[in-house]
Amino acid sequence: MADLHTLSVLTLDEPGILVRIAGMFTRRGFSIQSITSGQTEVDGVNRITLVVETDEMPIEQITKQLNKLIPVLKVVRQPDEQSVSRALLMVKVSADAADRPQVVDAAALFRARVVDVSPDSVVIEATGQPSKLQALLEVLEPFGIRELIESGVVAMSRGPKPMLSNRA
Repeated sequence: MADLHTLSVLTLDEPGILVRIAGMFTRRGFSIQSITSGQTEVDGVNRITLVVETDEMPIEQITKQLNKLIPVLKVVRQPDEQSVSRALLMVKVSADAADRPQVVDAAALFRARVVDVSPDSVVIEATGQPSKLQALLEVLEPFGIRELIESGVVAMSRGPKPMLSNRA
């Protein structure tokens, strides 16, 4: 059975690098569950976080293939027990005046924030591991989910050591 693997990939900030990485996965028949990209503490270097569902051997292949791409500086597997990972969820829930207190209480249980209230709906923002966000959605489902968006996962190794150790 395939497992979810999280990879952090440091790359030079070059046009098209995200497309090249996604293309590499497509050509080899691997499915990307989540992909995010953002700036790092080093100018000109981006971090791409990938969540891939695959077996142990193919993840080694993926890591080796990523390391072959010229703009890739470093690839690190992020084991769950040695990393911190989070995603962002925004969900619009049906909530009239009678239901609103229950919806707000449900959000509070998950340490989520109400970011918009209208006469017949509430928008909630939550961050956390995907399993926590899924649990929140299950609690909110009976009220009626009108719209939702979930970001990809971002992950960082625990402890003091930075991913790019030769920083100036």
